[in-house]
Amino acid sequence: MIARLWHGMTPADRAEEYLEYLNSTGVPDYRHTRGNRGVYVLGRTEGDTAHFLLISLWESRDAIHQFAGEDIEEARYYPADKEFLLEFEPHVTHYDVLIGRPAAEPSA
Repeated sequence: MIARLWHGMTPADRAEEYLEYLNSTGVPDYRHTRGNRGVYVLGRTEGDTAHFLLISLWESRDAIHQFAGEDIEEARYYPADKEFLLEFEPHVTHYDVLIGRPAAEPSA
């Protein structure tokens, strides 16, 4: 399995609005691409800046190609991103998932 990490920043006062936008654009695209094994959206605020880290999990590089296109290292953006993001990071980062299993349900 492969983890794909993307980072973006918005003004802190637009964080909720951008999260809604992510949840209506990128997140469904990830989830509906064959080979996607999940997507997590992490956030934190530092002063006037909100940071978003999207971690998507994929069964293979071929599956990532289905989402990202030919150059899987290139970040993928959506039309209205220009209304929110403070900058456009050109690349994403990929990691091989070496250990990863869902937590076991607690015993009753």
